[in-house]
This record gives sequence, C-alpha cells and structure tokens, in this order.
Amino acid sequence: MFETLDQFMPVLLSVMAVSAAALTSVHVLLSRREPGSAVAWIGLAWLAPFVGVTLYLILGVNRIRRRAETLRRVIEPFFTLPTVTPLTPESLEQWLPEPTRHLSALAHVVNEVVRRPLLPGARIEPLFDGDEVFPAMIDAIEKAQKSITLASYIFDNDAWGQHFVRALAAAVTRGVEVRVLIDAAGLRYSFPTILRALRRAKVRHTRFLPSIVPPHFMTINLRNHRKIMVVDGTIGFTGGINIRAAHVLASKPRFPTHDLHFRLEGPVVAHLQEVFADDWAFSARELLRGELWFPPLEPVGSAIARGIPDGPDEDFDKLRWTLLGALACARHHVRIVTPYFVPDTTLMTSINLAVMRGVVVDIVLPAVNNLPFVHWAAMSQLRPLLERGCTIWFTPPPFDHSKLMIVDSQWVLLGSANWDERSLRLNFEFNVECYDEELAGLLEARIEARLLTTRPYTLQDYEKRSTLVRLRDGAAALLAPYL
Repeated sequence: MFETLDQFMPVLLSVMAVSAAALTSVHVLLSRREPGSAVAWIGLAWLAPFVGVTLYLILGVNRIRRRAETLRRVIEPFFTLPTVTPLTPESLEQWLPEPTRHLSALAHVVNEVVRRPLLPGARIEPLFDGDEVFPAMIDAIEKAQKSITLASYIFDNDAWGQHFVRALAAAVTRGVEVRVLIDAAGLRYSFPTILRALRRAKVRHTRFLPSIVPPHFMTINLRNHRKIMVVDGTIGFTGGINIRAAHVLASKPRFPTHDLHFRLEGPVVAHLQEVFADDWAFSARELLRGELWFPPLEPVGSAIARGIPDGPDEDFDKLRWTLLGALACARHHVRIVTPYFVPDTTLMTSINLAVMRGVVVDIVLPAVNNLPFVHWAAMSQLRPLLERGCTIWFTPPPFDHSKLMIVDSQWVLLGSANWDERSLRLNFEFNVECYDEELAGLLEARIEARLLTTRPYTLQDYEKRSTLVRLRDGAAALLAPYL
C-alpha cells in the first residue's frame, strides 16, 4: 500500500498544487482591487503554490471585512446628532480667509468620502512629546467624573504605563465608568504585558483582534493603530503617541522618540467617542450609548473639524482619498511630516503634480528610523520627487514619530496614520481634519524650528548612494505593502 502511495504522491501533490493555485487566482481576481497586487499574488501562487497560497491566506485575505459586516448586521456604525449645525462647503468658503477660500473644494471632496459632518466650535491644542502629552492625559483622568474611554496601539508595562493604570484604577474607585481597548499585537511590545495590572486594578479592558492562536491568526496583519482617549465625553485626546516611556525625553530613555498629540474640545469630540464605541462593540460586544458617553457638546473654540476613521472595513480608503484631495486643492504650500513614507504610485503622482503646479512641498522624515526596512523602502522612491522639485528633509535623532499634514497654512490633518500602505490599506486608523489658521501657524513654526537642525536632501545626495545600498533599498520596496 505504501509503495502505491509513494508512486502516486507526486501526482497527488501536483494536483493539490494546481488546485490551490487555481482557487487562489479565482479569489484574487474576484476580490483584489489593485492590478499590480493581483498579478503579484497570482504569480506567487503559481510559482510557489504551497508557500504562495499560505502567504496569501495570512497576508492577502481581508477577513476583517467579513467579520465586521457580520457584526454590523446587529450593531450598525454609531453616529450621534451634532448639537451644532454642520458646515457645508459653501458656508465654509464664507468663513475662510480670502487667500484660502479655495480649500472649500477640499470640503466637497471629504464630504463625498466621509460620513461624518464638518463641525464648527472646536478647540485643538497640540502637545509635544510624552513630556507634555502624558501629564495632560493623566490630569484629565484624575479629573474625570463620569466616563473614560482609552484606545491605544501600544500600552507598555513600564513606569508610565503603570502610572496610567494607577490613575485609571483611582477613577474606577471614584465610580467612573472606564473602558480600555488595546491592540493585541501592540500589547506585546512589553513583557509581561499590561493586562495583569489592569485586571488587578479592576479596569475594564479588552484586546482588539487577538492574533496568536486560531481562529484569529489569519487577522495578524490587521491592527488597530488608533490612539483615542475621551474623558466625560467632552475632552478628547488623539494623535500619534503610544503609551510608553520612550516618549518622555526628560527621563532620558534608551530609545527616545519625539511625537505629537492633541487635546480636543467641542462638538468634534463626539467623533472620537463614536469611533471608540464602534471598536469597543466589535471587541467587547458592549454598546456604549447615552449621555454618560455622549453628552451634549457646545462650541468652545474657533476651529472647524471632523473625525476621519479609516480601516479595511466599511471605512476603506477614506484617508487615502482625503490625502489625494488635499494635494489636488493645495495652491501654495504642503508640509508632510511622517515617520514612515512609502506611498503608492497614485500618491507619488499627486505630490509631483502639486509641485508641477507651483506648490511648495516639504516632506519631513527622520534621518534614523526605528524600522530600517521602512527607511530603505522610502529611499528607493525619492528620485521622482527630487527630480520634480519636492524638498525632502531628514531630521536628526531622536527619532520623530509625528504624523502631520498642513496645506496652505490653514488645513491640518492630524492623527495616527502614516504615509504607507500598512496605514492606508490594512490598519484601523483615526485622523482629524481641521481648518484653523492659528493651529496651522503654530505647527508650522514648530516644523521650521526642527528644520534648522538639518538641510534639504538633494538629488546629488541621492545619487551618491552605492550600488549595494540601492539594491538593498529596491529590495525593501518590494515589501512596501507589509512594512
């Protein structure tokens, strides 16, 4: 019997390989949107059937949509009724100063993409590094009277993580309703994880998409990268900072990391809470509703703002369309600050078109990246930008994890998303767009001060790279969708 099995094993394996490759190709053709990605997966499935099919099942199949859609049959995405009148693009045009009224066209674009309205009455305060961010967040937690929601990609079990746990535990003792959501992958940046401390403190918490054991392993590549905290439904925090001691530069950590976060008040805070509530319902199967979580919010400032969630579910491509719209509407100056810059061809073309129209485009990147592969992939894509006249800046250490886009000194996009395929295609992200000349000016001044420590990176600098370095960078670029 074993001799017969040995005789037919090659044929059996061949049939299995061809069948697996064929089924994978059918699935790719029916579900993939990008031709380049589809060709790559089909080619890998046929050239290395078992390896290619396995990688496609792990990395290429977007199961989160199916799971999200199943959940949404019972729990629809939650939207509150704003307590202020939303702004139309036409009313925004009247509000904007004359030199930037053309940005009302951007509001038209985002209105078509995002389901949440553009709301007046926001106050948005930038906070720099953990030195400013963490004390402000802890202070808000200590003053909470009714509710706290906190979502973080990374929540390290270090000195500052323990400080947050103590503040949250004290809030629970005072009778405050607390909910903490941590991404399952980001949770493991420290060991042991912070979960035991949260359990001991009786802080209600859960993980987003556990990914180590079946059946969750296939969602390992889909992470919740959002950073949101809302206190009493009235004060919000969002941006790019994780809860970890490396962000507090005054304590001289081993790997110091610059970052940028924001404190928000006004009607837009409801958008932060709505997104958290959806993520919490997805992960904990609990609905957060009512005035405990969503009190009436009155105007408190002059900024106009809107929350923009993005993810591989029903919010797919929202941020990418927003970025394209901002580049198309810009007339004078675009500033992009990001730690990870590996945009797709369409975004690269849009940046070049802006430069060709006479827009000054500054792209600010860290000179030394905490993820070398991402830096190498970014380097391989800079030539077209440099050739067209885009200005690239590499800021010296400490590593800068800030994420920011400013258009014509008026429109600001802040939040958790990077300029790479992982953020714009795979991760769950949350950003806020705001029209606020004062905020834009303050952030631009901060960027200018940072640029005083460096010089523009030129095409001549780019050409000086050795052949081996170019090969390394080109190879890293092939992995761009998953870096």
